[in-house]
Parts: sequence; structure tokens; C-alpha cells
Amino acid sequence: MKRSGSADLPLHYGQVPPWLAQRMAKLGLAITEAILIEYGKAEVIRRLSSPFWFQSLGAVMGMDWHSSGITTSVMGALKKAINPLSKELGIYICGGKGKFSRETPNELLKIADQTGLNGTELIRASKLSAKVDNTAIQDGFQLYLHSFILSNEGDWAVVQQGMSDASSTARRYHWHSENLTSFVEEPHSGICGINQGKILNLTSKEADMTRKIMMDMTAESPIRMIAEVQKLVLPNHHDVRAKDVDLKRLGSILWLAQEKNPQDFEALLLLEGMGPRTLQSMALVSEVIYGTPSRFSDPARYSFAHGGKDGHPFPVPVNVFDETISVLQKSIEKAKIGNTDKQQAIKSLHQIARHAEADFIPNMDFEKVIEKERAESWRYGGRTVFGKEKPPVNEQLKLF
Repeated sequence: MKRSGSADLPLHYGQVPPWLAQRMAKLGLAITEAILIEYGKAEVIRRLSSPFWFQSLGAVMGMDWHSSGITTSVMGALKKAINPLSKELGIYICGGKGKFSRETPNELLKIADQTGLNGTELIRASKLSAKVDNTAIQDGFQLYLHSFILSNEGDWAVVQQGMSDASSTARRYHWHSENLTSFVEEPHSGICGINQGKILNLTSKEADMTRKIMMDMTAESPIRMIAEVQKLVLPNHHDVRAKDVDLKRLGSILWLAQEKNPQDFEALLLLEGMGPRTLQSMALVSEVIYGTPSRFSDPARYSFAHGGKDGHPFPVPVNVFDETISVLQKSIEKAKIGNTDKQQAIKSLHQIARHAEADFIPNMDFEKVIEKERAESWRYGGRTVFGKEKPPVNEQLKLF
């Protein structure tokens, strides 16, 4: 397999609360539009075909940073937000979870009629990608989600996920049309899942002879076994720990937000008035938009933008989330009419933090950083699936 990474995705059940789903859709759309303006449609498709970037996107959107639910919730949010604007954006999202995955062929035919793309070939790509991951790769995971993302220029990506009841884990598969030369030999751009040892993989280049023998039916097909390559393993623990993030990278973000004043940077003057906490979130969102592939090796770091719905690493700071969306939306609207100053200011956030890493020595107490976020969560409208965060007793007394 050509993999851009692998990760253990523990199965998490439950619904994304409406208050978070709405914000995920808005932020997902804003990030997509920002990438479109800066890099174009092909880059949106390319990003979604990257397992590492996809996981980082889900984390920065306030989902649980490592769970299987990221796949369903992110694709659902993007489809809800992007499809009503597909003609304008040139990006379409088909399929989804369960019964919605079976609607993919009909959705692709409608898009083909609108764009002039070859609907038959698109449907073939959709069906073959699902068939390969469900049948040609016998790794114990049964597909339950299939999302097909395409542009009106013909580039496409597939994000699909399978479940293993035996191990209570999920595996996410990524495909990308840009590098696809065959559906039966090395087709993937990445597979996410925990290493479970040897698997039957008839799409491996090493299995070429096996495929030929099976087709010829001249002998009992030999079984070619290969070990999965691991680049990123997401642990079972729900909380975010210091070992899960690059402390140097996270430290430079916190330094930018807490220690440096926007007035210290000419490039950030257009963001004046933004508080330190929103600046922290914007810097992480900036990296999701403008960062290079090497920056997404520790997806857990992006949960320090907007926390997680279950309270890990801390409750979702709803007020900060809303301000982040607002700042990004305003920069996009200005960029559409040729005023890119604010867009460049946002872009500079992650650049400043990245440059600071060269000489930055992590000196923060990781647990105290999380403790501080949780203690101050009520100030930022902190919220989880369990309810809204309340101020400590001494602060409640001050309010009266």
C-alpha cells in the first residue's frame, strides 16, 4: 500500500450535539473556502485524501481527537455545508454512513449531468474502491461509511471506514485519483487503523502473480500476506497526554498566544482586538489551512484549538469557536473582492509560531496547561455533551 499514515481509531458511539455540529459545518466550510482561495480545488481533494490532515481537521473542529467518530462527523459536516454551494465552489460530496452510502451512484450521475464529467467512470471508481476495501483487503473490517468527494474538474477522493467488532476499532481508508493507476494494485493514498498483524491484501504489488493465477483459475490461489506499515498510532486513552503531541510545536503556539502581544508583529495588526485565547485557536486553524504535510504528524495538538465534545483535552470554548469562525469568514469575504490583507494576517500566525520553534525550548507543564484551560472554560462558554461549564463557587459569589 502507498500509505500516508495509519492510526488506531477506537470505536466511539453517540451523537454529535447540534450546537457542535452547526459550528463544525461553519468552520469546515470556512477552512475549505480558504484553501480554495489560496491553492485551488485540486488541493482540497488532495488534503482530504491525507489521513494525517483529515485527523487534524477533525481535531481542530472540536471533535474527539482520536475516535472513529471524527470520520462520520467531519464528512457529515462538510457535506451539509459544501453541497448547497457546490456550483459556486466546484466541490461535491456524495455518500455517507449506512443508507446514505448507497445513494452515491445516483448522486454522482446528477453531478455528472451538471458538470459534463463521465458519470459511468465516477460510479465505477466509487464501487471499485468500496469493493477493494471490503473484499480484496481482508483485514477484519466491514465498511459502514463511504464518502466520495470530487471537483468539477474531475479530481476525486474517497474516504471510507470499516468497523471490527472483534477489536472494537475502526479503520479509515483514503483514495486519491491523482496517483491512481490501477484499482487492483497499490491503489490507496492511505489507510488508517491499528496494526493487527498479517492481512490478506490482494491489491499489493507483491500479489500480482496471485491475481493472475486467480484469474486463470489454474490452481488454488496462494495467499500473499503483508504487514501493514505504521506511521501514526492513536492510543486507546481518551485524554490527551504530553506524549501525544509535539510539545515544541504546541509550546510555540501557546507562546504566540499568551506571551506576545499582536502589536509586536506588524503582520498581525489587522487582527488587533483578538484576545489571546482566540489567537491560540486561530494559529492552529491557520496551520490546518496553510501548513505543509509534515506539520500534521501529531493530530492531538489541534485539539488545543477548540477542545473536544467529551471534555478532552478540555470543554469546547463555544465563544472562542464562534469568534474563530467569524474572523475566518470575514477574511474570506474580503479576499473574494481582492482584499487579502486579513487573509495574509491569518496566514502569518502559523508562520510566526513555526519560525519560533527553531530556538524554542518547551518549558511549560503540560498538565497545568490543560488544568488552566479547564479552570477558565466557563469564561469562554465551555461546553461538552454533558452540559455547560459553570464557574467555580468563588466566582459565582462574585457574580452576585
